[in-house]
Amino acid sequence: MLRFPFRQKNNVYYKRADNRKLRKVIRSMGLVFLITGLLFGSYFFFPFVSWKLYMEPVFASQAVTAPIPKTTIITKDYIQGLWLNTARSIQGLYNPVGNDWIPPTPYGETQIATQVSYYFISIPKINVNNAVVTTIDTDLSQHLVNFPGTAIPPANGNAAIFGHSTLPPLFDPNNYKTIFANAHNLVVGDEILVNSNHIDYKYKIFNISIVDAEDTSYLSQESDDSYITLVTCTPPGTVWKRLIIKARPEKI
Repeated sequence: MLRFPFRQKNNVYYKRADNRKLRKVIRSMGLVFLITGLLFGSYFFFPFVSWKLYMEPVFASQAVTAPIPKTTIITKDYIQGLWLNTARSIQGLYNPVGNDWIPPTPYGETQIATQVSYYFISIPKINVNNAVVTTIDTDLSQHLVNFPGTAIPPANGNAAIFGHSTLPPLFDPNNYKTIFANAHNLVVGDEILVNSNHIDYKYKIFNISIVDAEDTSYLSQESDDSYITLVTCTPPGTVWKRLIIKARPEKI
């Protein structure tokens, strides 16, 4: 504690400086910085933590297929790849409506006649009702997108339908930037309803899988039946992986 001398008559006295206000200000600023740091940390890492605490147990309880793990050798290139993947995931938090989702794949070069410019899908389990699926552009902020070059239901082939996801609490059924936020709740046997040219069709989910962002095998075409493949990012709020949900017409 500082002491300030002052003289009264022939004696010297010391008076203690009152630093209590300064200490309160410093403590308050420290608390503000701590809370700010916690908020930023939660914002960046919540999607990854939620994957481990919430998403993985959900998928583990379902019939979800995933790539077989391979033995990993830690190299400089592998570490750089992890950093790149993390950077892409964080970028996805800031740019959820960009067009980087469009995969560079030869499947997109296949020419399939566009019979309709749009159709509708409904997924009762996750409160998606009459969502527009376009076949003529790739603006995911305005509607779902039937990937160029893939089939259009109910024709035989595989209709790959892309849609955005985000953190589940932000889900808004009228906002195409959040429309697939709850897609992870779907299970094998759930229904997807299609309305094309004013005709209703009913599809049933038969397979759910999680693949790497670079994997585009889900765009392959199969001519033995009419297939729908829903594609969105997972964990919600990142562009880390892809959630693939496949359905085919319900047999009566």
